[in-house]
Amino acid sequence: MLQHLQAVLVEPLFWGVVVAAYLLGSIPFGLVFAKWVKGIDLRTIGSGNIGASNAGRALGRGWAIVVFFCDFAKGLVPVVLIGALAHERELVPMMQLLTGTAAVLGHCYSVYLKFQGGKAVATGCGAIVGVDWLVFVIGGVVWLVTRKVTRYNGLSSILMSLSWPISAWYLDRDKPEFVLGTALLALLILVRHRSNIQRMLAGTEPKSGEKVSGAPEARPHA
Repeated sequence: MLQHLQAVLVEPLFWGVVVAAYLLGSIPFGLVFAKWVKGIDLRTIGSGNIGASNAGRALGRGWAIVVFFCDFAKGLVPVVLIGALAHERELVPMMQLLTGTAAVLGHCYSVYLKFQGGKAVATGCGAIVGVDWLVFVIGGVVWLVTRKVTRYNGLSSILMSLSWPISAWYLDRDKPEFVLGTALLALLILVRHRSNIQRMLAGTEPKSGEKVSGAPEARPHA
């Protein structure tokens, strides 16, 4: 894996796609749509997060779906693109790992928002689909079951992300880069949801379907 990393780092094409992936990932679609539709700053509503869940609380379920798929595409497009453009096929897993990471980090630490951002879920989902859609589907089942039982979107996202490295190891153990990437993504999602975890423990976390208004309960980038 280290040899592949060294080979990838000297590829000019790779660096162009990685920079583009970060800049694309940095686009805060939830913030843009909230401002466009209702003239509000999503960072001042509910949890203060710019992702689909908080957009749904502020704008409704339809816009939550739109935001999710826009953020999803930020992870999917660069990963698929680098896989299609790469000349050395044995380097594709490493290129996809680093490109997907750039897109996710752009979403979480957006250059357009002074390096604040979302919680990595939708963009991470897109990056995973770009490598193995079945890992995403298994995680999606975990998300749906958890949400049905608890109605906590944050907990659903956390458990879904934890299922990814397990599924990746079982289905794609011949791609250690992918297994590593899903494990790191799960860790990032867990860290980015620390405020949700605190609110769930305190009993103040809003459940799915609840509309939340007013000042954010946590810092915008939490």
